[in-house]
Amino acid sequence: MKTILYIHGMGGGGDSRIPCHLQRLFGSEIRVVIRTYDFDPEIGRAQILSWVDEVHPDLVIGESLGAIQAIRIQGIPHILVSPAMGAPEVLYRAVPVSRFAIGRWIMHKMFPVKEGDRQPLKFFPEVLRKYHEHGQAAIRAIEPDGYYFAFFGTQDHYMRSGVVKPDEWEKLFGKGTSAFYEGSHFMEAEFIESMLLPKIREVLSFEKNV
Repeated sequence: MKTILYIHGMGGGGDSRIPCHLQRLFGSEIRVVIRTYDFDPEIGRAQILSWVDEVHPDLVIGESLGAIQAIRIQGIPHILVSPAMGAPEVLYRAVPVSRFAIGRWIMHKMFPVKEGDRQPLKFFPEVLRKYHEHGQAAIRAIEPDGYYFAFFGTQDHYMRSGVVKPDEWEKLFGKGTSAFYEGSHFMEAEFIESMLLPKIREVLSFEKNV
């Protein structure tokens, strides 16, 4: 059985919508592993690498901020959903604000976390400061011969703040490595089924034939 390691976005977790929907669609055909990791990028990376060693995924999917952790994994094909390549610098620039309780309160109001198996967000300076290096490490980890493909929503409101940058993606990974769907940052079910699912099957079939 093929295995996908799905790395959720900020505030996501083991019950995140997209991977759970994928698992329902695949049934027993393909296993989708989704677990909650720490918001501290260094702790989160250690957790994710231990899962890679445990489940030996054939494909890694990274969503939003989780795309940064996904890209740092080498030797495995990547599919990214709304990759937030600009998020590490945005979080790093929030360090001065996070020094104050009111600043952290505002950030939690801006990024509320749903109930359930979800990632607690720790907007402390010592955590946010690590995001600069985290983002740079992802860029250094890009493999010239690696497989990377991204999906972007045409109505993604995070493009306005520079968190999501389709143009920068193309500069880093080249033309033909992305596609747009007519939706938001949070890929809707119709596009999961009509675009993401076929791309996953395509990549896993290619891997099987290599």
